[in-house]
Amino acid sequence: MYNAFFGLRQSPFNLTPDPSFLYLTAPHREALAGLSYAILGRKGIFVLTGDAGTGKTTLLMSAMQHLPESRVQCSVIMNPTLSAAEFLEATLIDFGFHDIPTSKARRISVLQEFLWKAHDTRRTSVLIVDEAHKLSLEALEEIRLLGNFESAEEKLLQIVLVGQNELDQALNGEHLRQFRQRIALRMQIEPLPAGEVALYIQHRWTTAGGANAPFSAQVLAGIGQISQGIPRLINSLCDNSLMEAFADGSATVEARHVAAACRDLHVAAPVLETTGAPPAPVPAPIEEPFPVVALELRTLERYNKEASRRTLLGRLRNKLGLVQRIETA
Repeated sequence: MYNAFFGLRQSPFNLTPDPSFLYLTAPHREALAGLSYAILGRKGIFVLTGDAGTGKTTLLMSAMQHLPESRVQCSVIMNPTLSAAEFLEATLIDFGFHDIPTSKARRISVLQEFLWKAHDTRRTSVLIVDEAHKLSLEALEEIRLLGNFESAEEKLLQIVLVGQNELDQALNGEHLRQFRQRIALRMQIEPLPAGEVALYIQHRWTTAGGANAPFSAQVLAGIGQISQGIPRLINSLCDNSLMEAFADGSATVEARHVAAACRDLHVAAPVLETTGAPPAPVPAPIEEPFPVVALELRTLERYNKEASRRTLLGRLRNKLGLVQRIETA
């Protein structure tokens, strides 16, 4: 929507896991290397965890994109809220099977034959489960048993579990002790450090075809503090802030645009001072279900005076030509 206005080829802050926008911090590089090593080295079970929005799926998509198709065949489960029987069926479907036996014994036999054939032709078979923290205990037990397919030298099925930190908590439980013993490699992705938020934003801006991202150092610091370094939230804040700037015809993203984005996203925002002192959070009224505090470079009064201005869609009406009339509250 605002791409032409800011001289971009494509949207820089989409929420889709596009590998071309992957920003590699040191932990991301290690996780990517570990993922490739675990798969191509046929190590068995690999677990990657991290907080929601830290870029796990994007990293996974990037790894899959670079795995040689001639050597790797994958079954990818994106929605693991399945029973144990459904999970085995979904695994076979994504490996390309169409006529799936109704008997579990036959399904296991078909899968085993498939894995041995791949092994004999030096192809690596990989089962990838995204959102793995949603797996039931029964499905995790099914995965553990699938990990038992092996030759005398190596595993026939490489298993990659990618999920939020709850997956770590589950795997550390005593009831999953046997599963935990079969994990060859566990890695974790953390939110971006404060010093890398600006680099992340500039990386995505450049990848989208821009030159210098139109955010001041102080606004970037505010976005870093508000997002706590979570890439998905950074993307949402930047995208909405750019929309606000575009609606105002502003070539730069100002603090008021970020404040408006925070209000629309129901995200609590700090107050930024011009003195260079560290931003201090402002407590919100307890009765507010989604406390939002204005982000402003000078005073809260300036933002409060603008609180009654037209909605974002109202200000974009003429630019977009999408609607003839917009009723404002």
